[in-house]
Amino acid sequence: MFELRIHGRGGQGVVTAAEMVSMAAFSEGQHAQAFPSFGSERMGAPVVSFCRLSDREIRLREPIMEPDALIVQDVTLLHQVEVFDGLKPDGYILLNTPHDFAALGLHDLATNRPAERLATLAATEIALRHIHRPIPNVPLIAGFSALSGRIRLDSVIAAIAKKFSGKIAEGNIAAANEAYQQVKTQIMERSAHA
Repeated sequence: MFELRIHGRGGQGVVTAAEMVSMAAFSEGQHAQAFPSFGSERMGAPVVSFCRLSDREIRLREPIMEPDALIVQDVTLLHQVEVFDGLKPDGYILLNTPHDFAALGLHDLATNRPAERLATLAATEIALRHIHRPIPNVPLIAGFSALSGRIRLDSVIAAIAKKFSGKIAEGNIAAANEAYQQVKTQIMERSAHA
């Protein structure tokens, strides 16, 4: 079983992100589960959502305490919430930021983990460019696809087309393609320098 935890704030599409990862995985024949955990339910409040992917039926219903991957939709949470708690030593980390791990004060975290499992992505900027709203969830799930390989980009695009319509779907598909390519390029460049 592969477990993903997504941290963000209310209004950033954190819950929708987990649902769309689940939809993408389900379309590939995997069993999938997505569910949120709310604190105070208001815009801007910290929100966590969870997603499990498996080849077998999923019977667990509890929050994910030891994820295989983390997506952090708002890096200001790094100073408020213990987002890295429980992350497996070889876990994937995708952060919504134009900065690298060292610039965020995460040099030690980055040097103690496999470089090919770490990525940053200016997902909010990509979302603003394509859908004109600061909702980074779609670029981040496409980036997760590129980083982890757990779901395919075409499955992410199919989930977008199922969840949204018209110009919103078109913009999100363009954002997903851009994000996927950026993360793939980042991983290839990092591998070339290793």
